[in-house]
Amino acid sequence: MNPGVSIFDRYADDYDQWFETNKEVYTAQTGYLRWYITGTDNDLEIGVGSGRFASRLGIRHGLDPSPRLLVMARQRGVETVLGKGEYLPYRAGTFNCILMMTVVCFLDDVAQSCKEAFRVIRSGGTLVVAFMEKDGEVALRERTRKPAGRFLHYAEFLTAEQVMAALTNAGFSGVCIKENLHGFCIVTARK
Repeated sequence: MNPGVSIFDRYADDYDQWFETNKEVYTAQTGYLRWYITGTDNDLEIGVGSGRFASRLGIRHGLDPSPRLLVMARQRGVETVLGKGEYLPYRAGTFNCILMMTVVCFLDDVAQSCKEAFRVIRSGGTLVVAFMEKDGEVALRERTRKPAGRFLHYAEFLTAEQVMAALTNAGFSGVCIKENLHGFCIVTARK
């Protein structure tokens, strides 16, 4: 288990407060994602955290390994499940759209998580993966920010090519970069 999971639970309030302190970044990221999320009752966010993105984007379901963050997500109207991306507790073909927002850098097994996402998304469904790209401007800035970010200390950043390869190997098609804004990358894929 990634040791970063417990840090999110221990400092859940600090994590959630980041979105208030960095409202401009949060609003911009939500704006970019809105173009790619279907907003139906059958959408899921893997790594939902405190529900900030799911609630703003109309994503009804969320999964996260942090019990404290899931309480916050529920307070924002998200139906939550405790779990990890590598082992999704859902039936095959359940969701229209899945969002993975800045979660790939915290997964224990990115390839397995992509396979699980492929399994639980319906035929014709969309997966949206948004992340800080390895060696991108955003990741470098966040890693050197003072004081140093306690959460990103546990992050293992990936390149867009690594994420796209994991999605292709999981069975997704139409894998492409939709946005790359100074290293904040949005990749979409279809089942």
